[in-house]
Amino acid sequence: MQSGPRDVAQIRLDNALALFDEFVRNTIKDPDAATLRGLEGRFAERLQIQPSYWSQIKSRSRQIGERLARQFEQQCRKPVGWMDQHHPPSGAAAAAATHAAAHAAATAAPAGDSPLPQDDDERFIVGLVLTYYRRHPQRARTRLLDLLGEVLMPAAPAAGAKAPAKPADDGRGLWASAQRDVAPLKRKR
Repeated sequence: MQSGPRDVAQIRLDNALALFDEFVRNTIKDPDAATLRGLEGRFAERLQIQPSYWSQIKSRSRQIGERLARQFEQQCRKPVGWMDQHHPPSGAAAAAATHAAAHAAATAAPAGDSPLPQDDDERFIVGLVLTYYRRHPQRARTRLLDLLGEVLMPAAPAAGAKAPAKPADDGRGLWASAQRDVAPLKRKR
């Protein structure tokens, strides 16, 4: 039984994203801000396409045609026809996919309410914060909580009003306060 054109387009997109994941794993041994910056552009450069074209492929506004699929295979050293075949995730990718699926099923939150990064900008920021935290956990925790406290705590009370209670020193109180006081960001158009 042969797959329809839509199935081939989805398989090629899945495989292109798998190639990008492989590129990221091979490129980022010790993630830091300099390595994370420009990763998508470097991947597009490797594929010999414009970064904007790669962005359009990822956003599903462009499909990967026959010629481009062969180009991806050649540039990523895959056998001819690899882009047209379904490849089950392997090793760490399979574990990550399983974990992500289990987490998504458990939370079942609408996309706008999800705590997971929703786009490249959010993934970049989360990556930067994690890199900083992993290198200097105590300092990062303290500085990030201080920053969140400055940004998210309500303004000073008016004269005669009662000041809000100080959150617990362990950070849980500040986190609960931050979650309560955060207003949603405007969506990109």
